[in-house]
Amino acid sequence: MAGQPAQHQEKQPGREGAMNPEPEYAPLYPGSGRLDGKVAIVTGGDSGIGRAVSVLFAREGAKVVIVYLDEDDDAEKTRQLIEAEGGEALVIAGDVGDPAFCGAVAERAIAAFGQIDILINNAAEQHVREDIAELDADAMKAVFETNIYGYFHMVQAVLDHLESGARIINTASIVAYRGHPQLIDYAMTKGAIVALTRSLSDRFADRGILVNAVAPGPIWTPLIPASFPAEKVEKFGTNTPLGRPGQPNEVAPAYLLLACEDGRYMTGQTIHVNGGDYSSS
Repeated sequence: MAGQPAQHQEKQPGREGAMNPEPEYAPLYPGSGRLDGKVAIVTGGDSGIGRAVSVLFAREGAKVVIVYLDEDDDAEKTRQLIEAEGGEALVIAGDVGDPAFCGAVAERAIAAFGQIDILINNAAEQHVREDIAELDADAMKAVFETNIYGYFHMVQAVLDHLESGARIINTASIVAYRGHPQLIDYAMTKGAIVALTRSLSDRFADRGILVNAVAPGPIWTPLIPASFPAEKVEKFGTNTPLGRPGQPNEVAPAYLLLACEDGRYMTGQTIHVNGGDYSSS
């Protein structure tokens, strides 16, 4: 069973550049132009799954707006990776829990690129709570503001700019389906994301806007060392049938499927990328 070296980061949502080893983000195959002419907004696009999705979308021809909290070095590296693919990137720092900031993201995307075709809601935070008494109202509210309010604020911000064929793709989680005893508030938000996805898919179907989700299992991202103690990180993902954590570039193709024409008959669905944990889906 292959885990990762023991490590821990003190600050959420974590820095990719401080991880050992760094996650694998490079796309696995050459591009084929599946997103030519498209503009995508990716929240949490600086690192982890968001970075892998951003670079893959750039390889497939999209211009990418990277939204992140304050991880400037990670965001700059992601911008460079997008440009190395021949793509264009707009990098915007701020808190998606603030609806005014989300509105500004949409305005800046339109000003820079003239359109918005794809919204990837991916920003998240999680905190291990060994004692449920630690989960006070303020702490729970902070997680909800990032993980679910931020998703809804971004949908509201881009909605008037989306045309038929546009895509909204939300990052759910395996814990939406099986729960997690130390991540109760995080699991609650991920369950809400599944319900949001299904509700919006019905709401926007007559406009031709497709809304889906991806539910990753244990993926090696900055959230992991920023959330768990070092001894837990060392064993992270080894309890899956495949015996290891997944890499961000193993999840990103699910987002591409939902974003491109290959996924045009899918809405209200969740793709599970979890190393074989069938009980979750």
